Amino acid sequence: MIAFIIALFGIALAVVCCGFASVRAVADLGQLSDGVMTEQPELFGKLLLLTALPGTQGIYGFLAGFIGIVKLGLLSGGPEAQWQILKNTGSIWDGVQFLLACLPVALCGYYSAIRQGNVCATGITMTAKQPDSAGKGLVLGVFVEFYAILGLLTSILLINSVQY
Repeated sequence: MIAFIIALFGIALAVVCCGFASVRAVADLGQLSDGVMTEQPELFGKLLLLTALPGTQGIYGFLAGFIGIVKLGLLSGGPEAQWQILKNTGSIWDGVQFLLACLPVALCGYYSAIRQGNVCATGITMTAKQPDSAGKGLVLGVFVEFYAILGLLTSILLINSVQY
């Protein structure tokens, strides 16, 4: 049973770390965009993408969590099936492997959402001064996204390799 709890902790860590960082970055960028739009409301479409971009890490954490939940068998069957899962969980090492498999997306998603928020904030400022430069700011923000995607892919591969 302890292995199951450790595995669930890994899933929760992936979802919560990515989600919290995305919420923080999108909220900060939303405030910055609102300030710019008080002077230039026509920039809404350009600022929308820059504001929303760090929210993708929250999606990646959710996706990894969903894959983990499916791997643990939590979506199949009723209460009896759930009890069997709890009774038949493996060793503590199995739970630790599952927890470690969730760490790449949790850590990469957390850090990249915050740093991507910084890059997008600069892009919003640049767009306020030079509206035609919004695409440049968006492209630079996407570079940070790449590492969150790598974290997600690594976690998916590791979660699927755990023999739970």
